[in-house]
Amino acid sequence: MSVLIVALVLIIDQAIKIWVKTNMYWHESIHITDWFYIFFTENRGMAFGMEIFGKLFLTIFRIVAVGVIIYYLRRIIRQKYKTGYIVCISLILAGAMGNIIDSLFYGVIFNESTNAAVASFVPYGEGYSTWFYGKVVDMFYFPIIDTYWPDWMPWVGGERFIFFSPIFNFADAAITCGIIAVLLFYSKSLNNSLQHANKPHAQK
Repeated sequence: MSVLIVALVLIIDQAIKIWVKTNMYWHESIHITDWFYIFFTENRGMAFGMEIFGKLFLTIFRIVAVGVIIYYLRRIIRQKYKTGYIVCISLILAGAMGNIIDSLFYGVIFNESTNAAVASFVPYGEGYSTWFYGKVVDMFYFPIIDTYWPDWMPWVGGERFIFFSPIFNFADAAITCGIIAVLLFYSKSLNNSLQHANKPHAQK
């Protein structure tokens, strides 16, 4: 089951990213509704476009994190934790792997996306970057509230206010849903697994 979830998330994530990358100009926007856009952008950082550390560090960190999650997932499967908890960890793993694929490979298999040119697959060595330095493709934009602060408000009066401005991808959504579900419904399973990490039969 876990393998199926990971594979399904990866297929959907990469299919969306490749379609966007090869069919849209950089920063092109497709209006779905007033609160939902497909907006093509790329980032060098972490989920939701955050950029905190260097690109190489982040890519290596993701790879190490995926290794740790795989080890942890195999352990809770062997110890027969609740199915819902395993699904949540599988979603987190799949999302992390989805963004790793971008970071590892996109720089060498695609040329640059620009405002004037749509990217395409290219032969090895003709990509826009090198291994480990690919940009992560983002596209989901939900400006649920798009308005302006009242003029009488100090400091921000008259300025534009957008509620939920981050642009993210399917992998980010999988990670977020997995983490939120763990915190809301499976915090006991998480605590037990951490407390008994070195024991062969952790309490569920």
